[in-house]
Amino acid sequence: MDITPATEKTPDTDITPAFYRQVLGKLPTGVTAITGVNDDKEKLGLVVGTFQSLSLEPPLVMFCVDKSSSSWPKLRKLKNFTANILADDQIPICRSLSRKGPEKFEGLPSTDGPLGTPHLDGAIAYIDCVVTAEIVVGDHYMVVGAVTHMAEGSGDALLFRGGKFGQYQPIEIPTEAARSAS
Repeated sequence: MDITPATEKTPDTDITPAFYRQVLGKLPTGVTAITGVNDDKEKLGLVVGTFQSLSLEPPLVMFCVDKSSSSWPKLRKLKNFTANILADDQIPICRSLSRKGPEKFEGLPSTDGPLGTPHLDGAIAYIDCVVTAEIVVGDHYMVVGAVTHMAEGSGDALLFRGGKFGQYQPIEIPTEAARSAS
């Protein structure tokens, strides 16, 4: 299914791809490795910054992947995947899985999850899914997965904002009593 708007241009012609990236780059995203394994036991993977919860009942997640991806067509055939939510110390894993070529998994330790898909060691969460829908939206595919199994590790998520990796920093909000005392 293709739900791309019929118009080729947005109403505001000042929205260039560079300006679009600049504005939306202000919003931090998590960094998630989508992994699978083919019939030849070759590990496959790619990195997305658009992974999120879609539905609680039933439990569904979604991510988006560029239509030019060379990895997604291979993963698509498998009909299942694991979303590995990367920890803030896993930038090298992110970079490795962002490369093109079969050596993406070289030196990356993982164990097989319930679907036989790679669970990357050190990820802070593993979400095993079966693909239920793929929708063409502009220059991306939006993929919906039904969650079949979940597990959590420890640590904090790797974030990406404005072309840079980062970490979550909580903001301490003063309680009402503390505000009254000052």
